[in-house]
Amino acid sequence: MRILVLGGTAFLSAEIARQAVAGGHQVMCLARGSAAEPPAGVRWLKSDRSLGANSYAEASGEWDSVIEVARDPVFARDALTALAGRARHWTFVSSCSVYADHSMPQAAELADLLPPLPPGTPSTPETYGESKSAIEQATLEAAAGRAHLCRAGLISGPGDSSDRYGYWPARFARDNRPVVVPDIPGSATQVIDVRDLAAWVLDAAQRGITGPLNAVGEQVAFGDYLEASREISGFQGAVLAAAEDWLVERGIQYWSGPDSLPLWLPPGHDGFSSRSNAAARAAGLSLRPWQETLQDTLDDERRRGLSRERKAGLTPEREDRLVRELLPAG
Repeated sequence: MRILVLGGTAFLSAEIARQAVAGGHQVMCLARGSAAEPPAGVRWLKSDRSLGANSYAEASGEWDSVIEVARDPVFARDALTALAGRARHWTFVSSCSVYADHSMPQAAELADLLPPLPPGTPSTPETYGESKSAIEQATLEAAAGRAHLCRAGLISGPGDSSDRYGYWPARFARDNRPVVVPDIPGSATQVIDVRDLAAWVLDAAQRGITGPLNAVGEQVAFGDYLEASREISGFQGAVLAAAEDWLVERGIQYWSGPDSLPLWLPPGHDGFSSRSNAAARAAGLSLRPWQETLQDTLDDERRRGLSRERKAGLTPEREDRLVRELLPAG
């Protein structure tokens, strides 16, 4: 296939480009490359998408597959205007954040969506779901019958810079000091390996798969994920389970970011990490065992440094303060 990746320098888009080259496809990446360059074997169309329709001047000719990962509807609409008429198949890597309700486990693709971000409204981290919803709408309008809306869940694996899934195996591997965990052993986690997601995007493009499909991993209980993280890291210290209300009272954040306990979800999110992937599996999505993703994530964390400054999780100092409160004096 002749493939155009709109991006190709970071995490998922770079993995898509890497696998596409390895599969013998002719691959071009359109990106600024301000933080990194595309993988070897890719033709780089260096361009700043903030310049509008002119950004795509070098992306000439017909495309078997165009793969879009944008978060900003303005960028996405410009790309659709310039390229959709010349693409046999269009993949938009959307997100399960487009869904309006995260309370229902096993919800599938027909669940209600957030309203699209209105044109002219800035796209921000706070409007991530609405922005992706707007891009889905624009994609369907411009590439009707040729578009795969790949609604990804939490993506992890080697190269993940969000620091969420990797926090726990890295924390257990860092040292044997007591580890504070939220007391939610039965809550669901759901992660898709970046390598599996990239392979699915390319396979779906080659086979002409269309429509919205939840590209999410298998559901794993938080307690099982923690125990596996502890085992593969060789952790020998104490694990201190803290009540959710107790953590909230002390300013510990849900899910991600500074002073957070990653993968811990706020009330009303029972379905956020337990969406149905049945339709995507039936269409060909293949998933490796989650334990393999976990081991490879820990290996990657070790390479990057277990004591590095992180985007998500507790600092050692913050965790030590919590431990002193949780352990009885003396």
